[in-house]
Amino acid sequence: MAVSHWLLTSVLFLLLFITDVSAQQEGCSVSDSEPSVYENNPPGYVLTTIHVEPGCTVTIDPTSEDAKFFTIQGSELQLTESVDYEENTVLIVNVICWNSGVQINSLEILVNILNENDNSPVFKQTNLTQVVPEDTKVNATIIAREELTASDADMDTIFYELTTIVEGTEGYFAIKGVYNPEIYLRRALDYDKFKQTTLLLYARDRPVGSSDTTNTATATINILIEQSDTKPPWFLPCTFINTDNSICISSPYTGRVNISEVSTEPLILEPGPIHAIDPDYTINERIVYSIVGGDTDKVFSVDADTGNLTMNKAATSPDGFLLQVMATQVNNIQKYSVASVEIKVINKSEHPPYFENKIYSGTVFVGVALRSFVFQAGDPSSPLMITAMDDDFPDKVNPNIEYYIKNSTDFIATKDGFILTNVVLQSPETVTIEAVGKDTASLQEASTVIVVEVMRATAGAVTSSDKAYTAQDMAILGGTLAALLLLAFVFLGVMIYKQYRKSVKYLIRKKFSKEISGGFRNQSYRQDSLPDVSTNAQHETPENGSVRSVTHVLEQPAFPLPSSNAEEINSPPKPSVASTITFDQEEKEEEVEETEPKKEVKSILKTDRNTADDGYKAVWFKTSVDPEARETAEMIEDNAVDSDDGSDQDRQEEEEEEDYDKNDHHRGLGMSLA
Repeated sequence: MAVSHWLLTSVLFLLLFITDVSAQQEGCSVSDSEPSVYENNPPGYVLTTIHVEPGCTVTIDPTSEDAKFFTIQGSELQLTESVDYEENTVLIVNVICWNSGVQINSLEILVNILNENDNSPVFKQTNLTQVVPEDTKVNATIIAREELTASDADMDTIFYELTTIVEGTEGYFAIKGVYNPEIYLRRALDYDKFKQTTLLLYARDRPVGSSDTTNTATATINILIEQSDTKPPWFLPCTFINTDNSICISSPYTGRVNISEVSTEPLILEPGPIHAIDPDYTINERIVYSIVGGDTDKVFSVDADTGNLTMNKAATSPDGFLLQVMATQVNNIQKYSVASVEIKVINKSEHPPYFENKIYSGTVFVGVALRSFVFQAGDPSSPLMITAMDDDFPDKVNPNIEYYIKNSTDFIATKDGFILTNVVLQSPETVTIEAVGKDTASLQEASTVIVVEVMRATAGAVTSSDKAYTAQDMAILGGTLAALLLLAFVFLGVMIYKQYRKSVKYLIRKKFSKEISGGFRNQSYRQDSLPDVSTNAQHETPENGSVRSVTHVLEQPAFPLPSSNAEEINSPPKPSVASTITFDQEEKEEEVEETEPKKEVKSILKTDRNTADDGYKAVWFKTSVDPEARETAEMIEDNAVDSDDGSDQDRQEEEEEEDYDKNDHHRGLGMSLA
């Protein structure tokens, strides 16, 4: 136990000694052994303060790796130069504390370098050129991401933006996203719209619109469009139908050939020879021609290379041809176009048109209205008219000749050869113009000269505007007169219809009644107890031989009646009222003449009553009639009821005929009721 106590005392004494010695050797200390500093600091930047005990000194250990960056000024540890985070993120330095030339202790100081946004993004290439074919598919990649990715020494996130500096090329190219600079095609390209453009790709280390300091890098990208074979051939001349000139429509070609004649030369066509081009002109593929329709008899052929149209044989029919000519690219038959070629077959023209007058003279006044006539010189009342003759026609008048003015826009020629003003003439002058008469069938032409004297109108002169009318005025006047004439005819028709409609209806009804009545037959005549008028009439003689009273026996068919009138049907029939009609002798003669002698008919004029012939009708007369006796004709009704002849329609027609007779004043008929 004594030994153990002694050892414990020795250990405690040793510890106290070591602590005392250590306290005596600590002559230096620092306030911050791990200071931080932002990069790009100015030289002399104070990192920390060194506390030195009296009699002690402190120095920088020259063996420290980063000793060159530090210095001690008094009690301050300073940086000798600016530091860069991208080069050193941590600096380590050792300082030694000395006392009387003996190193008391050594202190290690660790300096942390803080990063600042002091570097801009960097592209691998700041200027690129890319050739893009015209037929590149939409959404295809134009430049890959790897070629356009920018780097940032500050290790910041890069934000990308793409713009174009060429007007009219916006929206064709774009990047995949704000973090992905890959460029792709957004819209289909058209070489005819633009052939190149310039894009600017921006790389920023801060978002657009950020208030922080932003470093930006820019890359210039030149896009060159390469034309591709995308369009079919175009026949010339053609007209563009859209604003970007991507579609061009050609007009039909027209030509003429003489009937029964073979032309040995290529046909002359309008508006020009058959010709097609490849609109992809930088490629300019070869084009061949062929006839694909409208020439079933093989009358024509076309040169595959030139497009010249020639004849294989004569046209024997005056009917024209409508050929279909196809132009095809040699490298791709699916790229083709078809044009129409109309060939008219005409009679051969032996003589071209000509003007009998080589010079025409006319006058017109200053300030006359547009489309006013030019009048003949010396005859201001007659419009100037040019006429071309053609000896191919017997009367030398070729209806196919049309006229036009060749060298002036102040005047025009109508189809008939009249000369009109095309502008309002402002000042007096003498104008010499050339007029052409063209045969639209044979395309032959003749020309003449017209000298127009433009004069200032005097006070007493009658200008063309005062005494003449333009073609438009004539058309308006003609249309107005035609409308008035039509209204007059309509009014006249209405008046005629109102005045004579009853007569027309009666004549039509009479016509049909004659055609229908032939199919009916009276069944019987009624044996009535009425007195025999003919017997009494034989003893009477009219005093005036020119007038004879005619008893017109009208047959009244029996009508079927409803069951409610059964008593009337079974009861004896009552005699109907007869009408006495006085006719003029001349009308009786006309009625007899109207009967057709060729047909075998029975006379209806009888002096005695015949009842034996069933179904035979007759008008019988007394042998003598006294006009003053005022005897009346009576209706003899049949006993039999004929349902076929006794229809309500027949009764209505007879009543309407009687109404018509009442209103017919022109025939001089009179009626009196018995």
